[in-house]
Amino acid sequence: MLEFENKVVLITGGSSGLGRAMAMAFAQRGACVAIAARREERGRTVVREIEGRGGKAMFVPCDVAIGEEVERLVAETVMRFGRLDVAINNAAETNQTLRLTAEYTEVEFDRAVAVNLKGVWLCMKAEIIQMLRQNPQGGVILNTSSVNGLGGIPRAALYAATKAGVLGLTKSAALEYAANGIRVNALVLGAFDTEMRQQILERIAGGDARKREQLRAGEQGRIPLGRMGMPEEAAEAATWLCSNAASYITGVSFIVDGGLTAFAR
Repeated sequence: MLEFENKVVLITGGSSGLGRAMAMAFAQRGACVAIAARREERGRTVVREIEGRGGKAMFVPCDVAIGEEVERLVAETVMRFGRLDVAINNAAETNQTLRLTAEYTEVEFDRAVAVNLKGVWLCMKAEIIQMLRQNPQGGVILNTSSVNGLGGIPRAALYAATKAGVLGLTKSAALEYAANGIRVNALVLGAFDTEMRQQILERIAGGDARKREQLRAGEQGRIPLGRMGMPEEAAEAATWLCSNAASYITGVSFIVDGGLTAFAR
């Protein structure tokens, strides 16, 4: 029997990068996968990939910063597949502005918080309500955070602050809903080789290809394993945390970073 056969998995930010890898991994293990993202064509492409491999998937366009859209996302997922067993809250602001703390504008602050923190809370709210009302009750929620949320990072204070906030939400909800059969954990990721990561390096390098490669090499040099992670490796950690093999784990910040922060833990 496939690990997630007859299970329903919802993944926000599922149209590319880490989210896409997670969607493919859960589908490969038998899950019915609902993918949510703002980029509709890319999201539907992932659905076609899953269906082409014999899996079951659907796409729902959604901006997680808007409560009504999140409620519709969960409702459509349940309407199509019957319930909600696993929710991966992975959507994040992709157009991150790199500035010193005092240089950010209120607009930039509000957008970072709206997507990276409020968006996770809105998703958790709708997912928990569904998991409480369904029969049998319960489920698993996994929130994507970052090693930047464990401390600070120069020129990315808003990102660090919102990812730290995700850890607070995760642990609080884990304590509140454990008795209802809902496990809530955070996947704390380091540097992964994704399109979003490449865009960040490109912005820092200012379009200079040589500088971009130097930045990449420097970043990899700080990782004990000597390389960035692959999205599929994050997906393996996610599927394990959401499986019955991790049934006694809730409220944890599960760090997957190639050893990057081991010195400080």
